[in-house]
Amino acid sequence: MLFGKRKQVVKRILVVEDEPLTAFDNETMIESAGYEVVATRDNVADALATLDEHPVDLILADVKLAGERSGIELAREAGQRGVPVLFATGHCPPEAAAVAIGCLMKPYSDKVLKDAIRAVEEHLEGRNPKLPKGLELFPLAAS
Repeated sequence: MLFGKRKQVVKRILVVEDEPLTAFDNETMIESAGYEVVATRDNVADALATLDEHPVDLILADVKLAGERSGIELAREAGQRGVPVLFATGHCPPEAAAVAIGCLMKPYSDKVLKDAIRAVEEHLEGRNPKLPKGLELFPLAAS
């Protein structure tokens, strides 16, 4: 778009993180970038319940979560509901490419997280975004 503000694809983000300080930091950084944090959850069951109750455009999730289910399982179920998942993790598992939109490696700064979300938006729009350090995006599944 040449003039004006581009349409925001991602507005509402669900944070799924079992480390309280990291979850708080993510909330703060996301909100300061102008996005709405729908909720912050620490396990798959609560995250899925939130998806049933609120519209969500993107899930920012760790792979290792509280409880017995992992972020991989969350991403599978979220994908069936049409909600993309960006993993924020210290280790991106090989199966992530099949269930998530990408992986953002921890630790990351405020700027890197904001740039990563913007890159995810561009990726969802079919554009080829510039990736911040530590972000890997996966090919979008054909609809």
